[in-house]
Amino acid sequence: MTEADPVNTFRLEARELLETLEQGLLDMDADPTNSEVIDAVFRALHTIKGSGAMFGFTAIAEFVHDFETAFDKVRKGLAEVSPDLIRIALAAKDHIALLLEEEDQDPRSGDGILTELSVLVATGTGVQGTVAVVIDKAVEPGAGAGDVTDWRIYFRLGQDALVFGANPLLLLRELQDLGACDVTVDIGAVPTLSSLDPEKSFLAWEVILRGCASREAIEDVFMFIRDDMELELAPLDQQVKGAEEAVDPAAQKTLALAPAEQLAKSDNRTAAGGGSSLRVPAERLDDLMDRVGELVIAQERLNQLAHASDDVNLKAVAEEMGRLSAGLRDTTMGIRMVQIGTLFGRFRRLVHDLSSELGKDIDFVTIGEDTELDKTMIEQLADPLVHLIRNAVDHGLESAEARREAGKPARGTVRLSAFYTGAEVAISVSDDGAGLDPARIRAKAEESGLLAPDAPIDENALLRMIFHPGFSTAKEITSLSGRGVGMDVVKRTIDGLRGAIDVSTVKGEGSTITLRLPLTLAIVDGMLIRVGKERYSIPLAAVEECVELPAAVAHGSKNRSFLNIRGSLVPYLRLRDLFGVEGPPDTHPKVVIVSSGDIRVGLVVDQILGNTQTVIKQLSKLHSEVKTFSGATILGDGTIALILDIMNLVDFGQKIDARDTKLGRAA
Repeated sequence: MTEADPVNTFRLEARELLETLEQGLLDMDADPTNSEVIDAVFRALHTIKGSGAMFGFTAIAEFVHDFETAFDKVRKGLAEVSPDLIRIALAAKDHIALLLEEEDQDPRSGDGILTELSVLVATGTGVQGTVAVVIDKAVEPGAGAGDVTDWRIYFRLGQDALVFGANPLLLLRELQDLGACDVTVDIGAVPTLSSLDPEKSFLAWEVILRGCASREAIEDVFMFIRDDMELELAPLDQQVKGAEEAVDPAAQKTLALAPAEQLAKSDNRTAAGGGSSLRVPAERLDDLMDRVGELVIAQERLNQLAHASDDVNLKAVAEEMGRLSAGLRDTTMGIRMVQIGTLFGRFRRLVHDLSSELGKDIDFVTIGEDTELDKTMIEQLADPLVHLIRNAVDHGLESAEARREAGKPARGTVRLSAFYTGAEVAISVSDDGAGLDPARIRAKAEESGLLAPDAPIDENALLRMIFHPGFSTAKEITSLSGRGVGMDVVKRTIDGLRGAIDVSTVKGEGSTITLRLPLTLAIVDGMLIRVGKERYSIPLAAVEECVELPAAVAHGSKNRSFLNIRGSLVPYLRLRDLFGVEGPPDTHPKVVIVSSGDIRVGLVVDQILGNTQTVIKQLSKLHSEVKTFSGATILGDGTIALILDIMNLVDFGQKIDARDTKLGRAA
């Protein structure tokens, strides 16, 4: 088993820290006085700097050091948070990400950002009037250390510290940031030249730090190397007192070690509290899912053999194996499921930047962040949601002046929400803007040749025209929209995920676009049915109930397409007719009532065979246009069963409902 590359590990952790940094900066923009958020941002910066120096990312460490120095004024209340400060800080975060991904970047390429940040903090030129502060090496009065004003710090790095990327000069610079320093180098442990190993550290440093730095601030400087170094820290006045008042050496040793021990205890408490986690490559999860899928198929085969046998022991083993494989399947699926909030958080920066670019004040609201979805779907939803949010901000929301004239608040609202609905997850992007204009969409569709003049079309189908390739109602092309590409990307991606799109709008009040997606693309419980001689699988979560097809309907006119289910009319589809099955139907056909959202449709089948665990296999690209089936599965006997696409069948049933309703009115 190959050992993980520590540099790649740093990159992964740094990306997470940068995401935390970005979210923290956006939180600061929304709540500038929240000290906890400001401290969280500062901790993220400090961790990136320390880890970067440790793993040899010197350019990142130096850039973040200067970023942190300027930002420290904000943390200490000497500079206020302003929109300009957040804008520059976000640009600095982006530059750190660039340095992380492209190591050949010029180390001084971020100097302009740092200069602008320093000038802003120092001169108070922010929009909200930041306090004038000069960034220097002195520590401001009131930094807080009780009566202690001066410290004696003695530290010696571990001999392998240089090999692992530790830089004593950076440590000394950080101490300088805390106050005026007198530094003395201890060379007593340096060996003779003949036995000197240039990769090992033999020097020690004594630093007299003058000012009001706190013990915590000094300990933070050595946060990432405490376990492998010698560190002594004591107030200077205790060092210069008489021997009778001097600190006992044992006490000094305890003083130096206590913070590290406290940190270890804190880590132990975290682990004991269940907060620990393990980073696993996504490829291994995919491989595990494939193995579980094969196990499910083998389990179904074992069940068939057990049912066909009179061996009681075989039946018992099959039952136990079924329980274990079901538990393993559920656990594996749980590992693959990811809270959609990890995706939603990315769009706060998008809305923040669009708000600045378009000059629109926007409230971005997210709902249902704890809704879980298969990780493979989460990864593919990023681009569609970006296009939908950009469209809502650019096209949906009016300018502040137009909103006031319409009697609305000047600030617009964009909502991103997720919630469960049956066997699906619905993700909605809504705005409180002007809404879609059906007349304008129709005019554009006729102009583009997508719709014949005066051709009848219902409003829902008309609104779906916005997803046609190249379709756009924008009057002019801008950097954000106008070419009709984005919504086409949304449609193609959602179709590829076996999902559906709903569009609703109210003129003057806003629009909502809802993406309806299956919970997972891997393994689902299915109901096995027979139509003619072929077997098919229906996702069990979409099944509401099963009923007998009334004899009068079974042998009556095929033009009648409704069933009365406890007082509710439900349209139904005869799958024999839909699939072109020849031969006489069974004597007692069944109806499986399925639902998608709030819509129900009945599927007439010849026989219900029972429930089965369905391992979904995607159809080939040659069958991408076949909308009736979402995939295929291998049954226990090795044969193939197609999986019905409930969303498309329900949509097809709605069209039959609308057709029959229209014919009834005409009659």
